Amino acid sequence: MFMPALQTVLKMVYPSRCLICGGLVETDFGLCGTCWRDTPFIAGLTCDCCGIPLIGDSDDAEFCDDCLVTPPPWMQGRAGLVYRDNGRKLVLMLKHGDRHDIALPAASWMARQARPMLRDNMIAVPVPLHLRRHFKRRYNQSALLSRALAQELGIDHVPDALERLRHTASLDGKSREARYHALADALRVRPRCRHLIEGRPVLIVDDVLTSGATLSAATEACLAAGASEVCISVLARVAKEP
Repeated sequence: MFMPALQTVLKMVYPSRCLICGGLVETDFGLCGTCWRDTPFIAGLTCDCCGIPLIGDSDDAEFCDDCLVTPPPWMQGRAGLVYRDNGRKLVLMLKHGDRHDIALPAASWMARQARPMLRDNMIAVPVPLHLRRHFKRRYNQSALLSRALAQELGIDHVPDALERLRHTASLDGKSREARYHALADALRVRPRCRHLIEGRPVLIVDDVLTSGATLSAATEACLAAGASEVCISVLARVAKEP
């Protein structure tokens, strides 16, 4: 009887707030009606490889033009949001605003899309930060997402399986070719974690998919360490305006 009463008091003192605008909402970690309406959740037909929204309906796996021309090294990919409007705001709040509370609801949005990719004995692995950037930011937003997503999906999680061998400058504004060049051989599976990866399907988790350079480097590192196959799950996917 004590705990429900305490929770009621806490709700009165600290009412639930919208993750984006701070307005009152009915449940923790939620969005108000207006912010929900303006958040570009991905639903319906998507590219089976990169998760970008596609036009139409289909019962078969479909692929976008980019993935047909240049298939990525991973098997399947999904995203929870389009990286624009509130989708962009949520990513930046999580990434640069110390908003760790966004990871839990974000994982539930990602899980809705990621569940069809689940394999037996799958393991979730986040894209790593270089130690220098980790010290500066104090946390890895991708690790927050992967931990919450692994719990949501009921799969194993190894937050430090991947490591960056060298610091790379920010990829913002760089061309696709420059991104891939900067990340060539920049990631690897830690030697002490290879036995956790070998022979298992891996779900690589990141906050944003732009060109795919970072996720490609992470995928190749996992495959080199013996992963049976790799899928990816991201909170947001950059997409051209319709």
